[in-house]
Parts: sequence; C-alpha cells; structure tokens
Amino acid sequence: MQMISFVLIGFVILNFCLLCTCKKLIKDTEKNIAVSNWILLIASYVFVIYADYRFAVVLGLITISSWFFAKYKKYSYLGVIIALVSLGYYKYTNFFMDSFAHILGLEYQRLSIMLPLGISFYSFSAISYVVDVKRSKIDSRDLKSVALYLSFFPKITSGPIQKSKDFFEQMDADRTVDWNTFLTGIQIFMFGLGKKIVLADRLAVFADQVLTNPLSFGSMTVFLAGLAYFFQIYFDFSGYSDMAVGVAKILGFDLPKNFNLPYLAHNITEFWKRWHMSLSTWLQEYVYIFFGGNRKGEVRTYINLFLTMLFGGLWHGAAWNYIFWGVLNGIGLSVHKLWMKYTKSNEKEQNWFISIISILFSNLFFFFTLMVFRADSLSQAWIILTRMVSFEAGLEHEYLWLTVTVVLFGIACVAAYMKSKDNVIAGKFKNVSKVEGFYPVMDLRKFPCLVAFLVFCSLVLCMAYTGGSPFIYGKY
Repeated sequence: MQMISFVLIGFVILNFCLLCTCKKLIKDTEKNIAVSNWILLIASYVFVIYADYRFAVVLGLITISSWFFAKYKKYSYLGVIIALVSLGYYKYTNFFMDSFAHILGLEYQRLSIMLPLGISFYSFSAISYVVDVKRSKIDSRDLKSVALYLSFFPKITSGPIQKSKDFFEQMDADRTVDWNTFLTGIQIFMFGLGKKIVLADRLAVFADQVLTNPLSFGSMTVFLAGLAYFFQIYFDFSGYSDMAVGVAKILGFDLPKNFNLPYLAHNITEFWKRWHMSLSTWLQEYVYIFFGGNRKGEVRTYINLFLTMLFGGLWHGAAWNYIFWGVLNGIGLSVHKLWMKYTKSNEKEQNWFISIISILFSNLFFFFTLMVFRADSLSQAWIILTRMVSFEAGLEHEYLWLTVTVVLFGIACVAAYMKSKDNVIAGKFKNVSKVEGFYPVMDLRKFPCLVAFLVFCSLVLCMAYTGGSPFIYGKY
C-alpha cells in the first residue's frame, strides 16, 4: 500500500470513519480508547500484510521480543541485540559477505534476502522502547501497546521515529478524532504530497539522467544536477514526513516534525538539529550517550561524534558510500566543535553578512557530502565531484523546474522568516535569528480558505509528475 495511492486514501478514510463511529457509540472513555487502539493496531498490521505477510511475521517477532525483554529488565540487553541482529541480517548480510569475499578473493553468490517494510525504523523504535524501560524513563507496557507503537502505519515505512513515551501518552489519552482533525491533517498531507509529486519527482528526472552518466555532461550541468538532487532529497523526504504527520493527525495522533528548514542552518551541528530530526535525536540519545557522550574527556567526545555519524551512515544503507558519507559528517561535526572551542565565536551575535556566509558554507559542505550519498559507489562519487570542478565540456542541459524550485523555496524561507518575526513580536520566540518552519494550515470552515485549499489541490494534481519515483527513504 503506497503512501501515494487511492488505496491508501481510502484506507485512511475508512479508519477515520471507524474511529469517529467508535467515539459516537462508546461513551465510556476507557473503553473508547481501548477499542480505538485495537482498530489502529489491526489497521497497521493490515497495512503491513498488504505489502507481504512475511513482513508482518518479522515485525511481530521483534515486537514480542522487545515487549518480553523490556518486561524483564535483567535481560533487556537481549531485546536490543535481537532488534540489531534482525536489522543486520536482513539489511547487511549480503553487503558484508560481498566485502569479505572481495577482500579474500573468493566468489560469493548473493543470498535472496527480503528487506521487511520499515525494519530500519521500527527496529530503532524497538531499541528506544527497551532502553527507555531499562533507564526507568517509562514503565514496561502490555504487548498490545508495544505492538501499536512499533507498527503504527503512518510512520512505519519511513518514520518519523517517535519517542515511546510521547506515543504512549497519546495512546492512553482521550484523543480527538473529528472533522477538525481531518481538515488539519488533510492540509498537512497535501502540503507534503505537493513537495513530493510536483517538486521532488520532477527534479529526480534531471538529477537521475545526469548523475547516472556524469561523464556525458558538462561541468555546469553536472553541478546543476547535483543542486537538483540537493533539493530533491529534501522535498522527497520532508514531503513523506509531512504526509505521515498529516495521516496521523487525521487519526488523532501527533507525530514529531522531522524537518525544520535545514538549509537555513548556520553550521553542520545546527544542520543535524534541523534535518531528519527524529533520527538525529535517536542517534544522540541511544548511540552517542551509549558511547559516553561528552562525559569521558575531550578526545573521547570527538571519537564518539565520529562513531555516532559512522553508525548513522551505515544505517542509511549497506554500501561503502553511505559509510563514508557518515564519516565525512562525523569529521564535519568534530571540526565545527573544535572551531567553536578555539575561536570562542558566538554565533548568536553574528551580523547578517556573517550569517549568510555561514549558511552558504554549511550548505556547501552538505552538498558535496550528498554527492557521496547519491552515488552508486565511491568511484562514481569521485567522478561526479571531479566533473563538477573540472570545467570539462559536454552535453549542456538547463532544467526549468530547478529554477521554479529555487524560487518557491526562497518564498517559503521568506514566509518562515516573517512568521518567526511575528512570533517574536507576540512573545513566543526570544529572537528571530533561528527561523522556524511551520505548516500553512488554514481554517477550511471559512469559504475563502476552502477555495484557496481546493485551488492548491488542483494545482498539485495538474502539475504532478505522473511517472514519479518511489520515496528515497523508502529503501532504507
């Protein structure tokens, strides 16, 4: 069941109607919550089984092990190990066996191993649940609660990775599921859908054509294709995250926002606080702190940063370019930390010119590391990067949608700045130096707002790229 399909829309509407009916018929709050959670749990497993019943078996086994070993804290480490081993087997077996076979000069026939839907995301959620119980941040829960937390279908495919405490608190609450939540959720969903099918999928046409065969194109075209991918991955993944947030809102849940205008970050550290925020938070709490964080001296702090980003790179995919991408970002975070220590600069006091330079440098660093992320191999990444700066002649190609994307992105940044400025005036923010993103949600009960939304929906459908590609993070 694809996130972009009429089947998914019908599935969400069906569950919305069931939850609303449950709310109307069952007046007892506790019973209503219990029945609503059962509806969502069944729906989530139907969603997984629709893809492949074997995926549901793997999800079920990891759920049972996480629930069982969290309940018996003495053996909680086994719950973490089982989640990691499951992820490692399904995602990395062929990669490591291929690598060892290549080093030893042996022949290796790849195994036919399926990649269960969403295993990268619900494995991390399972680990966070077990560890949070071990750390006494939350109490162990019954099997049904753990099962719903890990399988909740709006987030299972590509996140966001929600904290167990936050999810359980909402699961136990008397959630609002009505026409108002539907109107809010559908706007957020359409906002994300527009990012994906209008911007990301159209940029993918240009980026894929050029970056797959970089030697055929001139340096400027390769650079523009890299810029297209730079925006494509943002609109693709943030678009999915928005759609997941929208669907969850329709069903009465609030998922964490996963992106907060990362391309306005002043440095690589701030960037990772704005990009894929649920993963960044997870890596900080369950990897960086596990390694010791900054509690074991300065040298260990840099080593821990490096190892955390190396782990994050490996999580993204079973290939050396992902690992090297993680290494580069680990180095970037360490260098920035050293820079802040020895220069004693205060980024909050930067003037507008220095701020712009900082933002440009941060984006330039991520742009070049992203080419390593995008390439099929390290050798291809080297070809792409050297082609960009070699001023070589070749096929030249200009792509209108890249210009359209840059313009729309600029307008969105200005709107976010003005909104943040209004929040400062209203006393919600202390200063506007850190621009915050927001969902442009309107009151659709007002006729002008309803017309504007319908016009927006029409434009999204009219300008959609019908030969769209799968979500980039769907394969991770």
